[in-house]
Amino acid sequence: MKISVQSIGLTPHEPLESHIEKKVSKLGTFYDKIQECKVFLKVENNSDRANKTAEIILAVPGDDIVVKKTSATFEESLDLCVDTAKKLLIKKKEMA
Repeated sequence: MKISVQSIGLTPHEPLESHIEKKVSKLGTFYDKIQECKVFLKVENNSDRANKTAEIILAVPGDDIVVKKTSATFEESLDLCVDTAKKLLIKKKEMA
């Protein structure tokens, strides 16, 4: 699975990049037909403390899986995205 990371308005530091790689690569164990994974990181322009948004787009046969979460840190947002994507992948696998 090809993993690409795009960050809008920030430069992800090395621990964040390795966290993304580690978390996202585990998704392949739940559904083996994932062709590509795109991760988008963005800081929302609001006064709220929870303004770090992570979005994961999984290219799979049929409809792509898109998950977007916002929280106080990118790591937390990413973890929430991966958890939701995991559930969706398991559901997709059961339907196949």
